[in-house]
Amino acid sequence: MPRVHVIAPPFRSHAQPLSVLAGALRAAGAEVRFACSEAFAPLAAAAGVGFTPLTVTRNANTGIARRTVQGGAEAARLEEFLHATRAGAVPALLVQARHRRADMLAEPDRVLAELRALHARRPADWYVVDQLSYAVTLALHCLDLPFATFCPGHPSYLAHSPGALFGVPHAWPRAVRPAPADLVALREEAGANDAAFTALFTEFTARHTPHRPAPGRAFALSSPHAVVLNYPRFDWLPGLSGAGRDPRFVFSGHCTRADAAGPGPFWEAELSRLRRAGPRVVLVALGTFLSAREDVLETVTRGVLDGRPDTSVILAAGDRAGALAHLAGPRTAVAESVPQQALLARVDAMVHHGGNNSFTECLAARVPALVLPFSSDQFAIAHDAERAGAGLCLDPHGLRAAEVGEAVSALLDAPHHALAGLTRQVRALGPARAARRLLALMA
Repeated sequence: MPRVHVIAPPFRSHAQPLSVLAGALRAAGAEVRFACSEAFAPLAAAAGVGFTPLTVTRNANTGIARRTVQGGAEAARLEEFLHATRAGAVPALLVQARHRRADMLAEPDRVLAELRALHARRPADWYVVDQLSYAVTLALHCLDLPFATFCPGHPSYLAHSPGALFGVPHAWPRAVRPAPADLVALREEAGANDAAFTALFTEFTARHTPHRPAPGRAFALSSPHAVVLNYPRFDWLPGLSGAGRDPRFVFSGHCTRADAAGPGPFWEAELSRLRRAGPRVVLVALGTFLSAREDVLETVTRGVLDGRPDTSVILAAGDRAGALAHLAGPRTAVAESVPQQALLARVDAMVHHGGNNSFTECLAARVPALVLPFSSDQFAIAHDAERAGAGLCLDPHGLRAAEVGEAVSALLDAPHHALAGLTRQVRALGPARAARRLLALMA
């Protein structure tokens, strides 16, 4: 029975799918421990695996970013990012690029020391690490410990091709087309990060483990043995003709639990109440960070309510639930957070930000989506959603309620033949199949 440590960064959107994979590895025959900060111990319990406290970055998000207890510098970076999203796509991406070192590689020496101590105390045969936990991947490379990579977002996060730069979307949806000059500035910032991280990785390895080879391009560093992509296998994904055909690549399609519970009595009652007023139901959720954009949430809600008299809205408003409480009514339920995966089995469409979890969960539930991308890999995911026939995209910058109503109406009225086929493909994959394949590669 192989012993596997699954290491997750302290972000709900990353730790949740990794915990599902951890549970699937246990079910497939591995002895598994889930390593993350203490706040995420319940995820290990839900997955039926052991838990090891390990904090790999000071930055954190336990479910609602602004409610997460963290340092002043981390909170200030969050507010700067949220402010930048109000200026549009490239300003948000530029701020993320400027924050990258502090967010993703703040304490590599501490992480190396803690992983060395963890392996001495409780050795594992294999480690599974989030692709964006660069300090962990660097430490595992230095310690020469066998590991598999879990890619939590769009496959282009791997940045394998020479021209690919982490933080620059490889494709854009039709609704978001930055000016050429803005893209030049973004590529310059991302290129500087690429060079700086790679130099740091090289220096760090030479200083701590001079017998180990230099890791090469930092953002392209991933497991040489196995890479789990939490994504469908689209033919147009970058690198599919080369690295994408590598047998170490495992597409999971989604990371939702097959035995997930229903929405619970409260939401069953709310669904019944809403359907009496508007029989179609749309879920609106912008994720654990972007729920802070109350202006966009209000525009979306009003657009759906005004554009579709037969439709009700469930609004996940994060820490802005109080500020948006005036939207609650016969056709609207407003809450800080919602059981998203459970509700997707019961709603007719979703409006989300293009986060990887929301995208793949919608695919698995056969729910069409209106995607409003703000940052990170959300633009590439929005592009894929449109191209695959799984949804539509609008630019959240300057969003108008009327265009939201029109887009949601188009989603609700369309037959969605392409989405049905994509759902079959995604369901045929899943975390259980990915876990079995991963254990085979480990063996």
